[in-house]
Amino acid sequence: MSAQPRSGCAINAAVEVLGDNWSLIVLRDIIFGDRRHFRELLTRNDEGIASNMLSSRLKKLVDEGLLTRAEATRGQRAEYSLTEAGIQTLPVMVALGTWGMTHRETSPELTIRSRLMAEDPQLVDGLMDELREIHLGVPRPDPEAPRSSERLRAAYEAEISGS
Repeated sequence: MSAQPRSGCAINAAVEVLGDNWSLIVLRDIIFGDRRHFRELLTRNDEGIASNMLSSRLKKLVDEGLLTRAEATRGQRAEYSLTEAGIQTLPVMVALGTWGMTHRETSPELTIRSRLMAEDPQLVDGLMDELREIHLGVPRPDPEAPRSSERLRAAYEAEISGS
């Protein structure tokens, strides 16, 4: 991890890691877009992140302990995985999404997932369990239960289609 925060304030400590223009967007794309490689993160980013900025943010997120980077052998692409600290940014993103929907102009189709997760904390918990399974190899507590990602996708598609 990097240097000590400027102060002992918990909000300051979090903002020093997550408060730049791109870190949460990169984490969002890994969490919700299942983008695990540099090229996917670069080309499938709606906000148009520059390659040097993406490279810098990925390095920072690894250095800060929110991501790990698997060593890639020649010809392979390096894969990024969330750590537990990275997974625990999901409720922060839900809170930020809720604030954004309430206080900023947003597009309805891009806020559906935020609204659904704000309305259903169990959906967030289940998604965090899925992320732990995918990124950390920790089995979901109830493997027979429907996946939160599937519930979220189905609700999103139903909302988009107007059903």
